[in-house]
Parts: sequence; structure tokens; C-alpha cells
Amino acid sequence: MGLDPSSGWCDGAQHCPSPNFNARPGGEVSLLVIHNISLPPGQFGTGKPAQLFLNTLDPGEHPYFEGIAHLRVSAHFLIERSGALVQFVGCNHRAWHAGTSSFEGREGCNDFSLGIELEGTDHEPFTAQQYACLQALSLELLAHYPQITLARITGHSDIAPGRKTDPGPYFDWARYRRALQAALEEGR
Repeated sequence: MGLDPSSGWCDGAQHCPSPNFNARPGGEVSLLVIHNISLPPGQFGTGKPAQLFLNTLDPGEHPYFEGIAHLRVSAHFLIERSGALVQFVGCNHRAWHAGTSSFEGREGCNDFSLGIELEGTDHEPFTAQQYACLQALSLELLAHYPQITLARITGHSDIAPGRKTDPGPYFDWARYRRALQAALEEGR
């Protein structure tokens, strides 16, 4: 996996460019936000998260879709249950993943963050393949965006408390942070 710093696109990821992005004010990338998504809720392998990010979700296909098909949202990355990586927005652009949000008193996290969606729910563990992909991707992003530190990796629930709950209680923050710390120390 490698990130092209000029384009912000990762090789090793399936590229599915979303129209739901715009320019970053100031170009700053200093925060990494972890999310979860499943569409319909609790169902995996449907391809529907990609359809949501590409504005092609059919509102008549499932009752839940009626309430979300009009949304214009995206994320930089999606990691499927298999560990497959999909990229929707180049890292140098602002994806629309955080919504109303605040980190350390600073509003509008989309302006300065990268968003990674894990295919999953708040109600069950994520897969070993997802953790492996997330670790590799995170290390690549940390290498290219030095303003992102381990302390500046957070969950959607932390930047939008009361509004969002993801990545949820089954996301193993200790496992993820230990693996990143070990890899960073090994690389020194």
C-alpha cells in the first residue's frame, strides 16, 4: 500500500471516486476519524455503503434507504469485512464524513480530517482482516501527514457525542493503538 502525496490516492485500494467532496480550507490534514457503517443496518457485503457515497442508493430498495438516499456524504476510505480497501475521496480533499463535529474545541472536523469507515455495527466485533488493513492504512497516513499523531486518532462518537456512536463499543481501541505503537517503535 502506498499513498501518492500529489493526488492523495492510495494504490492497493479500489478507487471509486465520489462526487461528495470539496477543497480543504488551508489544506491541513491533522486528524483521523474512525467510523462504522452497514447498509441496510446490520447487513454486510451489500455494496450499499459505496452506493450511498456515490449517490446511487435506490431509496425504494429498502425502507431504511428512504431516509438516507438524499444525503450527500462520503468518506475517504471504507474497509470491508474481508479487509478489502476502497477509496472514495483523495486525502488532499475534504470528504463529507463527520458532519457537525468538534475536536479539542475546534469545529468542523471535515476541514482537517480523514475519515475511515469500517464495515460493521456498534453491536459486533470487527474482523482481524479489518484491523490488519486499518493498521497498514493508518501507518501510511501517519507517514504522509505528520500532524496526525496517535493522540489525534479518534472515533466519530468522540467528535460528535450524543449524535453518533460509531465505531462503537466493539471497536478494540487498545488492540489498534498497541499495534500502531509497536509498528511505529519498530520503524524507528
